[in-house]
This record gives sequence, C-alpha cells and structure tokens, in this order.
Amino acid sequence: MSHVVVIGAGQAGSSLVARLRTKGFDGKITLLGAEPVPPYQRPPLSKAYLMGEMGADRLLLRPEAYYAENAIDLRTDTTVTGIDAASRTVQLEDGVLVYDHLVLCTGSDPRRLPASIGGDLDGVCVVRTKADVDAMEPRFRQHARVLIVGGGYIGLEAAAVAAKLGLTVTLVEMADRILQRVAAPETSDYFRDLHRSHGVDIREGIGLTRLTGEGKVTGAELTDGSHPDVDFVIVGVGITPATGLAKAAGLTIDNGIHTDALGRTSDPAIWAAGDCASFPHDGGRIRLESVGNAIDQAECVADNIMGADRPYQAKPWFWSDQYDCKLQIAGLNSGYDRIVTRKGTGDGMSFWYYAGDRLLAIDAMNDARAYMVGKRLIEMGKSPDAATVADPASDLKALLKA
Repeated sequence: MSHVVVIGAGQAGSSLVARLRTKGFDGKITLLGAEPVPPYQRPPLSKAYLMGEMGADRLLLRPEAYYAENAIDLRTDTTVTGIDAASRTVQLEDGVLVYDHLVLCTGSDPRRLPASIGGDLDGVCVVRTKADVDAMEPRFRQHARVLIVGGGYIGLEAAAVAAKLGLTVTLVEMADRILQRVAAPETSDYFRDLHRSHGVDIREGIGLTRLTGEGKVTGAELTDGSHPDVDFVIVGVGITPATGLAKAAGLTIDNGIHTDALGRTSDPAIWAAGDCASFPHDGGRIRLESVGNAIDQAECVADNIMGADRPYQAKPWFWSDQYDCKLQIAGLNSGYDRIVTRKGTGDGMSFWYYAGDRLLAIDAMNDARAYMVGKRLIEMGKSPDAATVADPASDLKALLKA
C-alpha cells in the first residue's frame, strides 16, 4: 500500500491530505505537525483572533475528528529530525517512517531580531503561530506602549488591532515608506493616512538601532537618535522559507525548495508546496506567501501524486484587514510602470498596476467589485483601456466582455 507522508500541518499540508482523500487515494496518509494543535488558519491570528472576536475552535481548518474519520494519521507536537532520501525514510524523535511519496509543506519562519540588539529580551514578540499570539495577547491592554518594527502587512495589521484596543502605537519602517516592497506609493499613502487617522505614530525611513532593558524590553534606540519608552515590541520584518530539512536531505534550494511545474523537488519521490516552495512562473521562478497559493499548489501536488501530470498555474491573490478596510489584491505587480486610480462607491478605491498596456495587478480597498473584475481580467489575460478603468462611471463588468 502506497504511503504519503506530509511534513507540515498548516494550510498546505491540510489541503493536500484532504485533496488526496477527496480524489480517492486509498493508501496510507501521515500528516506531521510540529505544533500541539490540529491544522488551523493563520491569517486571523493577527486580526480577529488577537482582537478576541474569534475563538480557538473557529481557527481550525477542519474539525479534529475529520482526520481520523478519513484515515489520516495526524500527529501533532511532532518533531522531524531528518530525511534520508536514499532509504525513503523520515526520522522522528521517537521513531522512523517509511514513505513512497514525501511532501514538504514546512512553511516559513519569522525573521527575528539578533540578540546583540536586544532581540532576546522578554516582551519582544513575533506573529506567526497561535502560541506566538497567545503569549502576546495579555500585553494588549489599553494605554500600553507598543513599538512595531516593520511596515509590511503583518506590522500594519498588528498596529490596527493595537490602536483599536487603545494602545499607544509607534511603528518604524526602515525603508522610505511602508509597504515599499509589496505595493505602489499610492497604496502606501492610503494606509499611512488610515493609520495616522487612528492615532498610530508611523515613522518612515527610520530603523531600529537596539532595544534596551534589563531582561525585559523597556525602550528602544532608533536611527534618528530618539529613545521611545515601550512596554513590548512586535517584530514584523518578514519571513524566510523553512528549508532546513530539505537542505540537509540534499534537495536543491533556490529561494525556497526548488520544484518543477508539477511540484516535484530534485528528488522524484519528494514534493513541496506552500510558502516553502519555489516554482516556475511566467518564464521565471517565484515563491508565494499566501493562503491561496498554499491551497492551490498543495491540491495540484496531490493530483500529481495520483498521476494527473498537471502543471501548477498560479493565480495570485492576497488580502489584509485593517480597521474597517478590507484590502484585496490580485496578480503580481513586479515590473509595473504606471498606476491607474479608480474611485469606487462609498469609500471604495482601487489601484490598477500596468506595464505599458498590460494589466498586472490590482489593489482594491473596500471595493470588492473592482477586485473581482480585476482578478478575472488578469486570469483571462485581458488588459482593459486605462482611461476606461479610471472613469468611475464606466461599467467594470463590461470590461470582461470586451
């Protein structure tokens, strides 16, 4: 009987094993998770869960009973110590598993501040796992002073929750503007204004020199010479693909675990999906950090384990909730040379990324209609006239038929 072992019980791992069973795979399935809880959603951690609006039970991707009911051997709180590709075995702290197919859904790890600048002080937090947020939540008390290091989506989402709960929030971004790595200046401007309207002190072009305190963080020294007092710190300076096991097993690493279009690594019996995997796309190679990619890529790999021979075609989409604003993103904006702005209904707005006449991506704020049309257009390979997009009186749905 064929045995599929999946390392990593996050969104990708859970989606993959469910897809195998849905598609009729009747072999053995073992899902290995390092955390002591069943697979759960990560995006709500820094939003609804941290706010107390979503309980731990609602975080679960599937009821815990689902795995046993579908003959999936879910092993939580399990540490994988190594992979022997030659013997097709996975080494655990308490035993060995033999596999026919191994899938790495190891995800990513948050970047942490070095201990040399105070990164190991008590009160320095990251936002990645449920345990991270559970440890951080008691610090979110009215009037507490929080310093957020990093102006990406994680940092901004944490800032929004902190501001809504009445904390005093300072956010520093070493780059010239927040969201510089991922969004156009127009999107940065929108969210800067939004956060400042809620009292967040955003400081751009300013980095962290060091954190200060005796055992516990009590202050910071910033690159502009200022010394804010703080009660705790949230570090949101990006993530790195978790490739340690793959590298030790001799697999090719290239901005993550290198896979072909089917999701297979440099070892034909080992596959990868989700945040940890890089794959061919549009003549190059990319790695996507998103729920949508984790689900779609994992399901594609499951199909290919069963012989579908289906190349993965990424359809990137992302979202972020901050205050009462829902940001929805479709496409990849790399290489854009102009932005087209469209005013939606109410407070809705969207920014459309073009390279020449080609539509690449869209950022939509409280404008689900623009997002859905833009996403469809990108997936269809259609690029509407920019002047038509910019005209708020134009019928967006008509663009799909043009």
